[in-house]
Amino acid sequence: MLLIGAEDEEKWLAEGIAGIQHNAFYLHRALDSNNLRDALKYSAQMLSELRTSKLSPQKYYELYMRAFDELRILEMFFKDESKHGVSVVDLYELVQHAGNILPRLDADTVMDAVEFILENFTEMNKLWVRMQLEGPGRVREKREKERSALQELVGKNLHVLSQIEGVDLEIYKETVLPRVLEQVVNCKDDLSQYYLMDCIIQVFPDEYHLQTLEMLLAACPQVQPTVDIKTVLSRLMDRLSKYAASSADVLTEFLQVEAFTKLSNAIEKVIEVQVDMPAVGAITLYVSLLTFTLRVHPDRLDYVDQVLGACVKKLSSIPKLEDSRATKQVVALLSAPLEKYNDTVTALKISNYPRVMDHLDNGTNKVMAMVIIESIMKNNTCISTADKVEVLFELIKGLIKDLDGATDELDEEDFKDEQNSVAKLIHMLYNNEPEEMLKIICIVWKHTMAGGPKRLPFTVPSLVFSALRLVRQLQGQEGDIVGEEVPATPKKIFQLLSQMIEALSAVPSPELALRLYLQCAEAANGCDLEYVAYEFFTQVFVLYEEEIANSKAQVTAIHLIIGALQRMNVFSVENRDTLTHKTTGYSARLLKKPDQCRAVYACSHLFWVDGQDGIRDGERVLLCLKRALRIANAAQQMASIARDSSGPVTLFVEILNKYLYYFEKGNKQITAAAIQHLIELINTEMQGDSATSDAFLASTLRYIQFQKQRGGVMGAKFESIKL
Repeated sequence: MLLIGAEDEEKWLAEGIAGIQHNAFYLHRALDSNNLRDALKYSAQMLSELRTSKLSPQKYYELYMRAFDELRILEMFFKDESKHGVSVVDLYELVQHAGNILPRLDADTVMDAVEFILENFTEMNKLWVRMQLEGPGRVREKREKERSALQELVGKNLHVLSQIEGVDLEIYKETVLPRVLEQVVNCKDDLSQYYLMDCIIQVFPDEYHLQTLEMLLAACPQVQPTVDIKTVLSRLMDRLSKYAASSADVLTEFLQVEAFTKLSNAIEKVIEVQVDMPAVGAITLYVSLLTFTLRVHPDRLDYVDQVLGACVKKLSSIPKLEDSRATKQVVALLSAPLEKYNDTVTALKISNYPRVMDHLDNGTNKVMAMVIIESIMKNNTCISTADKVEVLFELIKGLIKDLDGATDELDEEDFKDEQNSVAKLIHMLYNNEPEEMLKIICIVWKHTMAGGPKRLPFTVPSLVFSALRLVRQLQGQEGDIVGEEVPATPKKIFQLLSQMIEALSAVPSPELALRLYLQCAEAANGCDLEYVAYEFFTQVFVLYEEEIANSKAQVTAIHLIIGALQRMNVFSVENRDTLTHKTTGYSARLLKKPDQCRAVYACSHLFWVDGQDGIRDGERVLLCLKRALRIANAAQQMASIARDSSGPVTLFVEILNKYLYYFEKGNKQITAAAIQHLIELINTEMQGDSATSDAFLASTLRYIQFQKQRGGVMGAKFESIKL
């Protein structure tokens, strides 16, 4: 083919079209007069316009289609015997002298058309392939443009084949596909092979692909190693999966032709033949196959497991997965079942799932573990058996402990986010059966301990509250249950809880451990286990004495202890006295006088508890309040010395409010006279005090006035207080 300019090419195209139109005019006249010989002559002259090498493939195709369109009238004329009046035998003899116009007449005109287009396709494809290799280097760029134009024409032949009416599955299976695939395999050109395979998939019906799947897939391993066959197969599987979704009846066909098995075998063969295929290519194929499986056979977990198993086999042959693109594909592979089923429990049934995760690097393993946890939280999935919990924690082990070979620097914020996610996950592990729930707790504790001390402050609290929930479920049970192999009793669970919190306090994280010990003590109170509750309080005091040195932390701890102890009703008088004595002693020894004062008057609630008979010790309440007043007075004097003026009287007002509380509750040791005296003391000390104290006192006095005006018994009690 000559290399020509665009203007010359347009001129030669116009001349060719003019020649075709000229002969077409005389062709019509010959047919109107029923002159077959002249009709064939002008048809031959029309085709002679196609004998040119001056046009590019695209322009030549335009000229070719113009001649083809004009010859359609000759085709219709021959089909209608009533027009030409010539028998089939005579017509056959006549056309032997015009073989370049029409193919020889057979019985099957569809096959004639198919053969004609297939021959045209074959010749065009051969020309397309040859054009790449022809010509010196200076014309290669122009040649490549022509080759691109010819590529479009090659594809149009396949499109025309797909549009011919009468090309059914049998013709496609027996003639069209074998011939096209033969050309694909034999051309040995990677660009041609990729383009033709893609054209086959795109232009022919999905049902044809399904019924000829084995033949089509057999060509895949035979293409050049440089062909992007993974994209071809991915597009094929995408089309087939959409076809499967179109009708329930279609799914039966997929099972009948064993589509999954054929696709799986083809992929294995392609990976085996293309030894230089990078890891990302192979894993991408498995991702596509898994996507197909989840769409077409979502109920076949064995298929899903088979795909993951094949991926494990491939990954095992790679020393180390260092390609970030391949890693991303592995994450996509593992994420697909989670997204499809919206149920992590289903993924836990897939045996090869954790084996794929084992091939991820430490960082990506953590990312995947977070994806799993997020899926559980998003779908509110409850993991309800010990076996599944074991598998789950094996999957997320990158978050639970430091993996072997981990050298990356730990980002503190990322670490906190990861551990908080694990803590949330623990609340999603639940079973109504106590024995099974205890097994779950023990499994989580085992994995938690393997993670080292730095993770315990995040995970132990969730595990403790999970165990306490089980304790409350078993509330009222005592002792061991005879005949039970591993009985779930409150005592057994409290022993486990003690181990957990002891490990936490050794981190050290004493303030958190103290809070959890108090929670356990209250739970033991609900189970009526006095000695267990007492032991937890003992551990609280040990922590307070030996581990909590910060003054602010001590203040917080004391108020937590007071609140918890006030709610306890399981202790004997002796044990309660011991604990309250300890608590009041610690309160009076706080570093700052205001903190001492507030802790001591808070201790008064340990001796007066509403709704519990026997804990209404008015004298000891009064002792606490008087002691608080002495401490407040000392604080006031110290403030006066330091500032050469009277200090804030807020503490006195706070104590006044405590007096009023117990006065209302009927504590006979708290009298109106004592309240009157305290009000006068505050008024004396108020000189020069801040507006804050003024407002606090004013609000308190308004409350007293309100009670005086209520009338009735309460009004009478407050009447004697003079404001």
